[in-house]
Amino acid sequence: QVQLVESGGRLVQAGGSLRLSCAASGRTFSYYTVGWFRQAPGKEREFVAGISRSGGQTYYPDSVKGRFTISRDNAKKAVYLQMNSLKPEDTAVYYCAADYAVTIQLVEVEYDYWGQGTQVTVSS
Repeated sequence: QVQLVESGGRLVQAGGSLRLSCAASGRTFSYYTVGWFRQAPGKEREFVAGISRSGGQTYYPDSVKGRFTISRDNAKKAVYLQMNSLKPEDTAVYYCAADYAVTIQLVEVEYDYWGQGTQVTVSS
């Protein structure tokens, strides 16, 4: 079993940067792919980044490609989301999720464990 705790969300001005962290517990964290999702008020949860077990593969949707970077440190049981050039439309609650799978999944139903989320607010 894996428990996830996100941190790092806060209010930031448009054009700024934030680094979110996802701390994991559990001995087999390195067996899980990890995804970052976000949910804005009144909208469905959206996939924004995914990383493979080893960290060798990543995936981003076009909406964040070139601005967001996901990384992981399995020794520290942590995953990070570096967000640059933030826009007001990036405002959302950001969640990390773990999936006991080899490939990066893009849909939330594939993920087994979720954190409680961290609020990111980008002001214009």
